[in-house]
Amino acid sequence: MYAIIETGGKQLKVEEGQVLYIEKLHAEPGETVTFDKVLFVGGDNVKVGQPTVEGASVTAKVEEHGRGKKVVVFKFKRRKNYRRKQGHRQPFTKVTIEKINA
Repeated sequence: MYAIIETGGKQLKVEEGQVLYIEKLHAEPGETVTFDKVLFVGGDNVKVGQPTVEGASVTAKVEEHGRGKKVVVFKFKRRKNYRRKQGHRQPFTKVTIEKINA
């Protein structure tokens, strides 16, 4: 069984036992979070939401928080002596999917 959920402005296909890196959540490591925006549930019994599936949810356990690899943002305009260098590290939350309730 799998499901498609929405979190952090993105849609993700999840299965039980899967480890995901998603946009940072306000939850402590070890806590259980519930995703209520389930768009689709697949497997033997398919359920399609309009836009979400009624009564369906996905529970996950927060493993850790962290920051991704550095992305360099470099702005440059030729012949104008204009150069700007900036770095960015996106925060993430590592979660493990425990159960799909459909």
